[in-house]
Amino acid sequence: MRTTSAKVPVTVLTGFLGSGKTTLLNRILTENHGKRIAVIENEFGEIGIDDALVVKSDEEIFEMNNGCICCTVRGDLIRILGNLMRRKDKFDYILVETTGLADPAPVAQTFFVDDEIQAQLQLDGIVTVIDCKHVLLHIDSSSECKEQIAFADVILLNKTDLVTDDELAQLEARIRSMNAMAKIYKTQNGVIEMDKILSVSGFDLDKALATKPTFLQPEYPFEWGGIFDFKGEHRTLVLDEGPDPSIDLLFLKADKAESADFDELAEAAVRCFSSNKKQIKPGVSIERCDQVYKLDLTKEGGKAFDIVLESGRYAMFTQHRPEEFSLALCTTNGTIEPLCSITYDAGHSHDSEVTSVGIESDGDLDQKKFNSWLGDLLREKGTDIFRMKGILSIAGENARFVFQGVHMLFDGRPDRPWGDEPRNNQLIFIGRNLNRAELVEGFNSCLKKNRQLSTK
Repeated sequence: MRTTSAKVPVTVLTGFLGSGKTTLLNRILTENHGKRIAVIENEFGEIGIDDALVVKSDEEIFEMNNGCICCTVRGDLIRILGNLMRRKDKFDYILVETTGLADPAPVAQTFFVDDEIQAQLQLDGIVTVIDCKHVLLHIDSSSECKEQIAFADVILLNKTDLVTDDELAQLEARIRSMNAMAKIYKTQNGVIEMDKILSVSGFDLDKALATKPTFLQPEYPFEWGGIFDFKGEHRTLVLDEGPDPSIDLLFLKADKAESADFDELAEAAVRCFSSNKKQIKPGVSIERCDQVYKLDLTKEGGKAFDIVLESGRYAMFTQHRPEEFSLALCTTNGTIEPLCSITYDAGHSHDSEVTSVGIESDGDLDQKKFNSWLGDLLREKGTDIFRMKGILSIAGENARFVFQGVHMLFDGRPDRPWGDEPRNNQLIFIGRNLNRAELVEGFNSCLKKNRQLSTK
């Protein structure tokens, strides 16, 4: 048993869409490894599916599905980890499962750039799961796929039963050329000895810095920050035309802060940006510090917002740079210039063509119609559907039907009985060039009595 003063080990579980992360997670949660594990999940998608796909267990499971864990929700990760550490008598290990579109570097970075987290948690290793059948479709076009391989301490070449020995050997050579230091294991259905992926003491900061020299430079959900002195006069935030219909903005009390204090202020801002945003239209006042405001810029004409904050020194953080919106702070005596400012590089971005379509509905499905529709869909659009998964209510069946798919491959099977749970359908498609209307219409045609469904 670890002592109470020891750091809690953390494993980051990553891998591209459909690689088998949830299957491996379920295996970890049901194996007799003697660890009490807290799980943090993250999904890229409009509705949360993974939590319903994870086996029931005694472990604590936390879900984040409001964005990519390597981008705007890093504050959520810090917040959940902080809350966990106040309950550390309940567990002795933490597992973070990222979305399939996550760059693991900013996730790993969290354990080195946040002082509170660094003092209590130890990054044990990054485990990357690879879909041997489909990874070569994405490895050259997806920066996230490359990063997941490059940062791995342990790599599982999963679904080896779907490729030939020659294909597997060629893939392993390709992976070795990208990451010669990682331990590589060949697996099917995520079957692996637990001591090969947990408590491996595998993460090497020097290796991370060699892979990405900017590793310890945080990525933020904002692009600009400035420090202002507010006197007693009336203040107005004025924005001209910009490329987006809204902009997120935050004020933090900065007291006597100077430019040297931006790092500390920026980390505080990260936490604020992970909380709920308050949407306001022009003419409405900005009244609070520590509150992220989403400024609605769709109204024609003036885009002015009164600032009702007491006199003092404040740090302002904006989602975009001032020149993108001609952002200005004005008083009756003219424009207020920042005492100092800093621009942040929005270094991580996702392929804008990759989107998700989530569907939720009551009612039962006609299984023959659903199979026919899904088969036609995969034959016609399978190359563009990176990932699909869901829980279905099949007419005449007492058990939930769970399905998962990657490109043209589909696997579905009965799950646990519905019991007292309300019967419903939840499914998500993640891919490129998805046609929402066609997916909704096709699914709707499979419902018994054409029950009305909702999409997100």
